[in-house]
Parts: sequence; C-alpha cells; structure tokens
Amino acid sequence: MNSFRTRLLFWLVTLIATVLIALGLLLGQLLKDFYAETMNKRMEKEAQALAILLENEPLEQIRADLQEMGNELSSRITVLDKEERVQFDSGRVAAISDKDHERIVRAILRKKQFPRFSVIEKTNDVYYYIVPYERGERSGYVVLSTPTSSLQKVNEQIWGVLTSSLGMALVVIIALVWKIANQYMKPIEEATKVAFELEKGNYAARVPDGEYNEAGMLVRSINRLARHLQEMSRAREIQTDRLHTLIENVGSGLLFIDHRGHISLINRAFQTQFHLDPSDCLHRPYADVLPHGDIVRFIDDIFITETTMRRHMRLTIGIERKHFDVYGAPIIGTNAEWKGIVVVFHDITELKRLEQIRKDFVANVSHELKTPVTSIKGFAETLLDGAMKDEAALEHFLTIILKESERLQTLVEELLDLSKIEQHGFQLQLEDVDIAQVIAEAAAVFRQKAAEKQIDLHIESPSGLVIRGDRNRMKQILLNLLANAITYTPEHGRVAVEAEETEKEVLIHVKDTGIGIEEKEIPRIFERFYRVDKARSRDSGGTGLGLSIVKHLVEAHHGSITVASKVGRGTVFTIHFPKPGR
Repeated sequence: MNSFRTRLLFWLVTLIATVLIALGLLLGQLLKDFYAETMNKRMEKEAQALAILLENEPLEQIRADLQEMGNELSSRITVLDKEERVQFDSGRVAAISDKDHERIVRAILRKKQFPRFSVIEKTNDVYYYIVPYERGERSGYVVLSTPTSSLQKVNEQIWGVLTSSLGMALVVIIALVWKIANQYMKPIEEATKVAFELEKGNYAARVPDGEYNEAGMLVRSINRLARHLQEMSRAREIQTDRLHTLIENVGSGLLFIDHRGHISLINRAFQTQFHLDPSDCLHRPYADVLPHGDIVRFIDDIFITETTMRRHMRLTIGIERKHFDVYGAPIIGTNAEWKGIVVVFHDITELKRLEQIRKDFVANVSHELKTPVTSIKGFAETLLDGAMKDEAALEHFLTIILKESERLQTLVEELLDLSKIEQHGFQLQLEDVDIAQVIAEAAAVFRQKAAEKQIDLHIESPSGLVIRGDRNRMKQILLNLLANAITYTPEHGRVAVEAEETEKEVLIHVKDTGIGIEEKEIPRIFERFYRVDKARSRDSGGTGLGLSIVKHLVEAHHGSITVASKVGRGTVFTIHFPKPGR
C-alpha cells in the first residue's frame, strides 16, 4: 500500500510539475514577446521621430541634438544618404566595431528593399531599426540600434520570478497533495490491511479509531463487517464443534458419500465397527473402499432409486459376525440438487445376542424345571395309584421326590441369586479378607466328598495374603469352582487350590485332573445352563448356573477369570483380584 501511495504522489507531482513548467514556459514566452513588442514600438516611434526631425531640419544643425538624443536613448543613431554613405554616427553603444556596424547596416539595406516603412533586424545581440526619410536631395535612412542586454536582463528577471513563484507554488501544492493523500490514503491503507486479515480468516482485525473525515464511512463499514464476520465465525465454530462432537460420539456408524460417489466423512464409530483407517477411505469411491458387497449394493440401490432405505445386514468382520440395522437416505439440496447420501449403521449385535440369550434362558429354565417337576408328578401319581402301600416302594419314591425337590429348590435359589447379582444396584459387603482362611473354609466343605472319591484335595496359600472384597461372595466363588472340580475329576484324581500374589494382583488357581474342556467350548462355559458333559452334570445335580454366577461375582470385585484346559488332563481356573488400593 505504501508503494501505491508513493506511485500516486509521484504521478501527481509529475503532473503538477509538468503543468507548472508548461505554464512557466508559456508565460515566459508571452512576457518575452510582450516586452520585445513594447521595445519594438518604442524604437519605431523613436526612429520615426528622428526621421521627421531630419525631414524638417538640416543634418548640420541637429548633429548635437542627435548626439544628445543617442545618449539619452542609450542607442546608436546612424544617418545614411541615398548612396548609403554615413552622414552621422552617434558612436558605439554595443560591443561591436564601427566597421562591423557599417557592414551590418549595409547588409540589412541590401537585403531589405522598402519604400517608407520600417524594418527591424536582430544581429549580434543588437536591434536595428531603419526608417527612410525624404528631404529633397538629402533623403536617406535613419538607423537606430540598441543592444539587447536590457531585453536579456528583463528575460532573466522574468524567468527568475516565474521559476521562484512556480517553485514555491509546486512546493505548496506538493505539501497539500501529501497532506490530502495521507488524510485519504491512511484510512484506505488501514482498511485494506484489515481486509487482507479478514481474507486470511482473522476476524478479530479492526481498523484503529481516528478522525478520518470522508473516509470514516469506509472505516466504520469495514469494522462492522469484521464484527459481523467474527460473530458469524463464532456461531459457525460453535455449530461445527457441536456437529463434530455429535457425529464423532454418536454410538452408530455414520458414512457420508458425495454426489460423485466418493466418501467424504466417516465417524469414529464407523471406523471402530469396520476397522478402517480414514486415510484409506476419504475422497475415494465407496465401491473401492468398503469391504462388504452387501453395503456396496445397498448404496447402489439408494443412488439408483433416490429413496430412503432400511435393511438388516449380517456381516463378518474379522473373526466376528455382527448384525447391523442400516438406514440410508439421499441428501437433496435446494432446487432438487443432488448432494449425496448418508448411511447410518446401528450395531444390534448385542441386542441379537441378548435376544438369543433370553430365548435360550427361557428354553433352558423350562427344560430344567420340567425334569424335576415331571419326576415329582410321576412318582406322586404312582404312589397315589397304590404304590404307597408297599413300604419299600414308598420309601424309595419319597426319597426320589425329596431329591428332585432339593434339585428344584437349588435351581430356583441359584436363579434368584444370579438375578440379584445382575441387578444394577447390587453391592458387595467389602472388608479385608484373608485369602488363606477363605480357601480353608471352602475346602473343608468338600473334604468328605473328596475322600469318598479318593481325590487328593490340596490347598496352598501364604499367610497374610489379604484382598478387599465380600467374604461370603468370595467363598461362594470357591465353592462353585471346587464343586465342579470334584464333580468332573475321576477317582484317585487331584484337586488343588493355590494362591499367590504378583506386583499388581492376587491370583487364586483352582486346578483339577478331570476330564478337561475342549478349546472351542471354553468361551461358552460361563453361559447360563451350558454344560460340557450334560449327562454327568445332570446326574450330579448341577444346574449349569454355577460358572455364570462365578463370573459375575468376580467382575463385581473388579477382577477377571481365565481358563486353561486340556481334554483328559485337567483344567485350571485362575481368578485375578486387584490388590487393595488399585
């Protein structure tokens, strides 16, 4: 902007200087011509007066007068007769010799042939004015010559006055132009700087306050524009942040595709669901990026029909099979302008799993309840039909009815216990628990049963090993694990409960040398009613809920449980409890 001001001032000064110089030259020439014309008229009148004097008076009588007149006029008076002989000469008044003077006069006379009118010639900086006069036989010419020094002096004075006056005028004009340029250019420069900042996105830029006179309207308009842009920018940033937060944190996957079929946006949930990197997806055709043909065909249908669609999809992602409820809708702008489509992926895998669990739970509960109820009903009907009169049969049937009733009671209690554990408000009665003492109490319950099967029940726990937990619930965990270990361990086997601590955890291992679990079944053993050996489990009175209860109780203690097993060699359940304070 400074360069613009410099250029503007340069061209203004150049224009003004050119105008003033041209005006000076014109005025100088006019004044010079005016002075020369005035001098010519004066010399003409003087020469004509001398001619009249010579016409009326003899030359011999007026010699003294002519000499005096030449001195007074500061001019040289020369009188020639018709043959151009010099009759009188008042003497030199310029730096020119008499011989040259005579030669110049004769040259002028030979060059100019005139009857009774005057001629002016300029030679060697001397003005010559010749006037013929008539006096009978004594006719001739009067030559009046004067140096041009006076004219040159006047010209110098004229040019000096013009130069000084026009120079002062130029200085004054330049000062005024500079002031005016500053007055008008400064706000324009400031406004331009602010406009550049606004173009860069710096909406906080403002033109400084000042007395800008006529340019004040521009300054105020720029500042109002900056304020409005800043407010709009803030509102847009807030809206953009809200929209970005909503898109990134919504639980469903979002996919935006522009009108060309290129992916323009994917949110975090979509990236997580399909394990995609945004750098590999954005601004690329969806058919080249999306790994599932069902999704590509779904998007193709939306592009073709330009209608909203909904479809259920079951997709294999990695080693998992997931269920999605997919919605797709075209994005239509103003004037029916096609802008693309948006696709929403609702992951309903967990809902499907819970629905299946619910179905399995109802089926399993019905099945588990049906067996003891059928047994009780059948034996009761048998007794009523007359078997009660047989004392041996009566005792046998009543024993079976009692056993099935106990099994039914255990099933109901465990169902209620599991339901209570899974409730949102379930709380543990936390205290400092001695692991060795809890293991000893749990093992004592199964000593007799282990002895009956000749199973070596071994416990090993360092003294003073304490964790923060619910004593009764921890004992319940160990009882369920020991019950399974003894149940699935054949005679002369071994069951061990060992405790140890690491830097961050307290570990409890429940080991057996039982039948083991196949690797493919390990992920399912903590499901409700799931049994590895269904026949043996039902014969032993198991309900299939024990391990599910164990898993929930361990997680309630902020711990975890892992399983390692080999078929025919045994199983190891390891419970990981965090140390107190972690």
